[in-house]
Amino acid sequence: MSAVRVAGVDVGGTGVRVGVQELGSNALGPRTDRPVPATVGETGLDAAAVLALAVPALEALLADPAADMPPTVDTIAVGATGFALLGGDLRKRLPQALADRFRARRVILASDAVTAYAATLGTMPGAVIAAGTGAVGLGLAPLEGWRRADGWGHLLGDEGGGAWIGCEGVKAALRAYDGRPDGSPQLLDALLGRFGPPQRLSGLIQPSPQRAGLLAAFAPDVAACAHDGDARAHAILNRAGRALAETAHAAAPDDGSASIACAGKLFRIGDALLGPFEARLRELRPRIRIVASNGEPLDGALRLAAAAATGAWTLPADDALLVLTHFDNVDEQKGRS
Repeated sequence: MSAVRVAGVDVGGTGVRVGVQELGSNALGPRTDRPVPATVGETGLDAAAVLALAVPALEALLADPAADMPPTVDTIAVGATGFALLGGDLRKRLPQALADRFRARRVILASDAVTAYAATLGTMPGAVIAAGTGAVGLGLAPLEGWRRADGWGHLLGDEGGGAWIGCEGVKAALRAYDGRPDGSPQLLDALLGRFGPPQRLSGLIQPSPQRAGLLAAFAPDVAACAHDGDARAHAILNRAGRALAETAHAAAPDDGSASIACAGKLFRIGDALLGPFEARLRELRPRIRIVASNGEPLDGALRLAAAAATGAWTLPADDALLVLTHFDNVDEQKGRS
């Protein structure tokens, strides 16, 4: 009898990551990364674009040359950036499409904040601050359910996230180019190396559907300039750290001693961001416990899928954040199709 497999999909601002895991196995299952950002259209996150990236990647991971049947998986969990506000097309089209293609019995759709939470805190009460291209805080209290803060997108919020840092860095570089106060010649040099002449910057970034990812790509340059002593870049990271702390505080349960976990690549920037983050968080919550992340959002998606497949599901459902769809008669549906 073949092993039961579950799959996870992480749809992020800089790419789509896919993984497969055998239930009961401690070995890390196969994974792949498609560095193509999720497409946002008039209906929000584009389900067809997500399927075009995720389905071939899953097929490749599940392929068995010796098998006569198409690849199958018991449960698939998809965590997507912007799902709470832009996930309408995903909710409408993804569950049935994935169930049909992989004969899945369950499909989970979630915000990437939920998958980050599952990766770091599991089912424990607390909060996670997820910071990558964007930034969102998500808390879970035993009697209240989920509590979300920020995650409004790079035009309206996501304060302290990668796109926010990149945008602030670009602004400081352009101030230097214009000769205005508070500009940074060092950030200007970095901008020229990353994007080329400033005159082409607006045409490159503003019309692009991948605007957030382009701005976030400049965040490592801001961090590098801060590391090299640039005061303007250092001030941007200081503000980012404090903003992320305030988002985490807003999302966390009212119990002042709740655990808060940091998730996302942005926290790898180092002390220039982590220092002000921890200092501001301890100002707001002196008894807080800051815990290290135990994995990435893809790990959280796989944990959600495994929990649903084994009957260990305990996280509260939420129409905006976490939706589990059952396809218990998928075999019959296939037989009638």
